[in-house]
Amino acid sequence: MNLIISPAKKMNEDWDSPGWKELPQFLPQTQQLCAVLRGMSYDQLKRLWKCNDQIAAQNVERLRGMDLRRRLTPALLAYEGIQYRYMAPRVFSQGEWDYVQEHLKILSGFYGLLRPLDGVTPYRLEMQAKLRVGETADLYSFWGDRLARALLQEDSCILNLASKEYSVCISRHLPPSARFITVVFGEEIGGKVVEKGTMCKMARGEMVRFLAEIQANTPEQAQAFDRLDYRFDPTRSDARTFVFLRHPAK
Repeated sequence: MNLIISPAKKMNEDWDSPGWKELPQFLPQTQQLCAVLRGMSYDQLKRLWKCNDQIAAQNVERLRGMDLRRRLTPALLAYEGIQYRYMAPRVFSQGEWDYVQEHLKILSGFYGLLRPLDGVTPYRLEMQAKLRVGETADLYSFWGDRLARALLQEDSCILNLASKEYSVCISRHLPPSARFITVVFGEEIGGKVVEKGTMCKMARGEMVRFLAEIQANTPEQAQAFDRLDYRFDPTRSDARTFVFLRHPAK
């Protein structure tokens, strides 16, 4: 079983923690993207990144000195978003690290597909970015089906904990024989399941930690998740969607 998650915009460098293990498998494509970005002006990059001047200046400086092979940080420790804080990989046991290294994949607009201990450097490039690379008009076209094919070479069962922006680069390329299960974290409001962004990110991180703790090998084991007041709802779930509803304590 593969678990897929989204990256975070905010990243850091950490050369003191346990080191990275391997270079990302799609490094040649990343080098190609890096070259395209370096060929763009400040204003073009700012529009692409949709950010303020402070963030644009920081990332332009990163691009200037970017080294994709040295002074790297393990991917799972490089991202700083809410999902990663709730996952708390810095306090993983060795067994939990072994589990995520085998099962967890981080989707990335810049790196394509990352294992937790792949060495990365801070970057800014979301999957939805309209970056033209050669004959391709955007990153979805650039990556095509290669990320889905890489996942399927390992396992045809995928538990999707990623946002739609990222998960679609996998789901649209899967054959009918693949098992792709999307996990939904929501609340029942007016008879409908409503997902709230921050809570979803928190729950996705907690879910990865939970699966690592129990060393889950099947998607069905995820249904026992009961953290942050979420409970599996079998009446709203099916073979391709696992729905967890939040029931805050009164």
